[in-house]
Order: sequence, then structure tokens, then C-alpha cells
Amino acid sequence: MKRTSTQLAEWPLPSTATLGSSIRAKGIEREIKRRLPWSTRKHLTVETGKAILHMPDAETAEFDALSAIVADMLAEIAELPILPSEAEDILSISSRERHKWLDDGRLQSAGTKTVKLRGRAKAVTFHVFTPRFIEHVLDSGLPEIWREEDIATTAENRRRAAGKAALTRAGKRSAKPREAAPGPDEQETGLDGWDEFEAEGLLR
Repeated sequence: MKRTSTQLAEWPLPSTATLGSSIRAKGIEREIKRRLPWSTRKHLTVETGKAILHMPDAETAEFDALSAIVADMLAEIAELPILPSEAEDILSISSRERHKWLDDGRLQSAGTKTVKLRGRAKAVTFHVFTPRFIEHVLDSGLPEIWREEDIATTAENRRRAAGKAALTRAGKRSAKPREAAPGPDEQETGLDGWDEFEAEGLLR
């Protein structure tokens, strides 16, 4: 009979891996669990600053095998691509800002990832980012700089749009032909049959 006992192992989780984000930490936890057998995934948790594998009544050989998987994953975790929700949490930005800055090239994509989400018929494809780039954006305070740039750009666009609208209105006014006022002999009476009445010379 194989002897079992409670097995516990902890690994440090550096801030360079989570970048201070609890959402990123949960993403790391999910990624490690993906490598573990389904029945053992519940024994792994990732907390602030550490990953914990706790297995009550575990066989030593099984625990050692799982520990090796976790250790290998943690060795690579700093390069794990950052997901959109993680980037938003790390940088304290909105989804709208992420989409805008991604579209105009300020947020540099590291490629795309396609996943099949539970409950959805279609797979979802989204952009991911490298940890080093997101760390650079964070440390440089670029989100605040980009927001100020966006405010200035919006104000300039509104000023130009207002100026263009004013020019358009002025152009329409000047383009209207001025109708010459009819002379005394050309003025219409507005009376029915006046032309025939005048043709008879009855006013001469």
C-alpha cells in the first residue's frame, strides 16, 4: 500500500509577472491549471506574491510530478502574453481607450489569440501584448500622456469642424443669385385677366 500525506509547496510570484494586477494573477493561475490534470487543478491557487500547490492525502510521486509542471510554468510565466482585460487592469484604462490606442498604433499588439469561450457558439479572437511592452507603457506613464493628446486632438478637430461649417454657410449665402427688382412697368399686378385687359388698350 502506498503511503500518502498532506503535501504543500509554494513558489514566489514576482511582481514582474503580475505587474500588480489581480486579474493578471488569475490569468496566470488559469494558464498553469491548463497544464495540470483536471482532477488536480483545484489544488493550485495563486495569491499575491506566490503560487501554492496544496494536496491533502497526496502520493509523493504524484505531488512531485505536479510540482515539476508548476515550476516549469512559473519559469516561463514572465513571458506569458498579456490578455486585453489584464492590460486594462494593469494600465487602469477603459476598453474604449484600449481599442482606440490599439487601432492608432500606440498600443503595440504582439499578435492575436483565438479561444472558444464556454457558452458561446463562435470562437473569439483578440489581440495580446508582451509583458515588457505593457511594463514600459506603465512605467512611462503613457496612458496619461495619451489621454492629454486625445483631448487636444478632439478640441482641434472640433475647432476645424466649426470653422469648416462656418465657411460652408458663408459660401451658400454668397452663392444665392440676387433677383433684380422689377421695374414699374414690369411689376405684376397679381390680378387674373390683367394681361388680356391691358392688351385691349382699355387703359390708354
